[in-house]
Amino acid sequence: MNIFRLTGDLSHLAAIIILLLKIWKSRSCAGISGKSQLLFALVFTTRYLDLFTSFISLYNTSMKLIYIACSYATVYLIYMKFKATYDGNHDTFRVEFLIVPVGGLSFLVNHDFSPLEILWTFSIYLESVAILPQLFMISKTGEAETITTHYLFFLGLYRALYLVNWIWRYYFEGFFDLIAVVAGVVQTVLYCDFFYLYVTKGECSKCQLQV
Repeated sequence: MNIFRLTGDLSHLAAIIILLLKIWKSRSCAGISGKSQLLFALVFTTRYLDLFTSFISLYNTSMKLIYIACSYATVYLIYMKFKATYDGNHDTFRVEFLIVPVGGLSFLVNHDFSPLEILWTFSIYLESVAILPQLFMISKTGEAETITTHYLFFLGLYRALYLVNWIWRYYFEGFFDLIAVVAGVVQTVLYCDFFYLYVTKGECSKCQLQV
């Protein structure tokens, strides 16, 4: 494993932990899109079904289990434990406009027309746009708490590092996955406006995002 993939995984894990701690410590999920978190839970569920069919390494299996567990824990906190603090009035992005096209695309463009491969492809495509409800919610409210922007920053950093990881693997291992790379580029582009505001406005405590 190269350093870019490892730091990408750690950035991803940091983003998830930051979000969970924010909700738990504040006893509130204000400013957090439950729809984005549901999409991420769907991403990890469909991507890691190979837990039942293959074993790569203890690290690989552990990270998969952590991602799945944390995603469902986040959904539980938003929709069950702290439901009264969830701002559903601003979390209004139509997720079917993401799921349906992504589902259709995963059937048309994949590496192998098999159930696990189609679901894996679906998860890759869906992850690239799963953050849109969160960005849309910030654009509607006109601001985001500092801790939420930290979450978004580390999530975007994870994807950017994974792009470098794909470049590394291409040059040093001869490995190239066009589906993952294109989806990663799309996802990183979605964060560009946020990254700019994060850097220029000092952690972006009041972000005016254009989505």
